[in-house]
Amino acid sequence: MSEIILENNEFLRQFEVKVSDSLARIEYAEQERKIFLTKIHIPDTVNDKSFEENFIIKVLEFIESKNLRVVPTSPRIAGFVRKNKAFKHLLPVGIKL
Repeated sequence: MSEIILENNEFLRQFEVKVSDSLARIEYAEQERKIFLTKIHIPDTVNDKSFEENFIIKVLEFIESKNLRVVPTSPRIAGFVRKNKAFKHLLPVGIKL
């Protein structure tokens, strides 16, 4: 799979990546220096198992570059952060997964 090019669609409040003829997206809500990652959608046409993980990493790196905190309310994203301790520093104080 080619490199992931992340777009932040602020109007629709979602991070987007074009995949073939489809759109993978992670929906979010922003509030007081925090981004709540609420839903992830990966098109059925994506067969690469590592795509979702790489997409989540790109989004978390973007959030970190903006000095924001992340609250993963999507179970799949929360599970990823739980397994990848390198991103736990992005959680707000008091949030444990």
